Amino acid sequence: MTAERHAQTPGKQERINSLDREFARLHLNSCALVASTPAEVLYFAIDSSTTSLTGLSPAPGSVGECVLRSAATVEQTFGGITANLWDDPFEWTLPEYLSSSSAILTYLAEVEAMRQRAFSSFVDDANLAKQVMLPSGEPAPLSSLLRETLRRADTLQAHALVLLKSLSGIRPSGFII
Repeated sequence: MTAERHAQTPGKQERINSLDREFARLHLNSCALVASTPAEVLYFAIDSSTTSLTGLSPAPGSVGECVLRSAATVEQTFGGITANLWDDPFEWTLPEYLSSSSAILTYLAEVEAMRQRAFSSFVDDANLAKQVMLPSGEPAPLSSLLRETLRRADTLQAHALVLLKSLSGIRPSGFII
């Protein structure tokens, strides 16, 4: 967010700022997960019985897949909000296309830039009450959509962390939960 925007609407962006920080934390944690994951572990699949650890059903079976699905959740929401493109980014977030840590980090940076552009358009907290038309044709308040996106993305990220810890005993440094 820009200082200019803060100067224009002081005190009227507490909820937007809070959501902005939560999405930024999600991004930083995903980057820390990827950076801390050894290349040989990144796409090592664990059987689906570990999904019960985080309540995901079905869940991706590797750290890399979980991080990608978490970011794809954010990308889909902000693509929908900004351009009414609700496509699932599944096809271009496959491990075959994003096979290295550096490729995943580049994708994460692109998703974060998209999210920041969307947040820069939110003038004040009143924007969060606006209705967004979902792909289902149902309207939903922007705040609900953003909270649900965070919930789903956080769950996938938590699953990635559980997988990483179970595969390698690694806990990413600076990881904020």
